[in-house]
Amino acid sequence: MAEKKSLGKEFSKGLLAENPTLRLVLGTCPTLATTTSVTSALGMGLAASVVLVCSNIVISALRKVIPDKVRIPAYVVVIASFVTIVQMLVKAFAPELDEQLGVYLPLIVVNCIILGRAEAFASKNPVLASAVDGLGMGVGFTAALFLMGAVREILGAGSFAGISIPVLSGNPMLIFILPPGGFFVYGILMATANRIAESRGKPRAELRGCEACPMASSCKLNKRETESEGASVESKEAAN
Repeated sequence: MAEKKSLGKEFSKGLLAENPTLRLVLGTCPTLATTTSVTSALGMGLAASVVLVCSNIVISALRKVIPDKVRIPAYVVVIASFVTIVQMLVKAFAPELDEQLGVYLPLIVVNCIILGRAEAFASKNPVLASAVDGLGMGVGFTAALFLMGAVREILGAGSFAGISIPVLSGNPMLIFILPPGGFFVYGILMATANRIAESRGKPRAELRGCEACPMASSCKLNKRETESEGASVESKEAAN
């Protein structure tokens, strides 16, 4: 029962408490770029979810084999392999979706949600838990994209999934299809998700600095940030 409860918690956290898009503010670029319609939003969400689950499984299975010094390149190779497979399938069976997503489909390789879950979770946990974690994060990501796509398409194009809505199709608000409208809808959804999560006792989501980046240990910018923080602490202690 404890294991089932734990797996359920790993799945549900990605839906709201740790929603990668609305709470952790990850994957912002594809979120804004592919949510001009419900179809493209769902396509991006599902493609990223498949890559996320599959890469989590493989990375978790190989976590004791991959040397620590080359773990990030190894993760990228695994992720890129699954992205290539997904892209070929989309090109073969959904060419219209492939055209809509354009360059953002292959750019799933560098989606920080996928690499972040590989580094933060899959590399430290068993295969089943990693698969459930990837599924939960993927569903949360897809749900966020769907909500954004629905709002922007309905208000900005007067349609839903390509089906015209007579009441709105005559005078749509085109601003919602453009980048400013995307940022506006994104902000509203983020505020709503944070409000709901906090009303349920979840801690406020905070943007993390360089320490959350998989490359933090070898990044010069992070070293400068750490040194400046250390100097600040020392100066405060000296003042006291």
